[in-house]
Amino acid sequence: MLILTCPYCGIACDETELHAGGEAHLTRHGPGSSDEEFEEYLFMRENPRGVHFERWRHVYGCGKWFHAARDTTTLEVFGTYSAQLTEPPKELREAISDKVPEWRWREFS
Repeated sequence: MLILTCPYCGIACDETELHAGGEAHLTRHGPGSSDEEFEEYLFMRENPRGVHFERWRHVYGCGKWFHAARDTTTLEVFGTYSAQLTEPPKELREAISDKVPEWRWREFS
């Protein structure tokens, strides 16, 4: 079972208090987007073995959305951070790199 700490209210809660919202840091295209851009947004998702960034909502707490970094193979949670950030905080990226040396942050467009 995953234990995530909400970055807003500071409560460490298990996944039954949360709602998973899919992959974090997706590029959302507006009404003028092409069919290819919309298709990419709807269907093309990372499904990595290893480090993954996800959106979660603290449903039975403060109700806010946040992002979490975790390892999909070991379920280790590296940290959580505000959903308003466009990329993980530098400290979190460095902590992940220390634990998983082969991991590199990929820039999202």
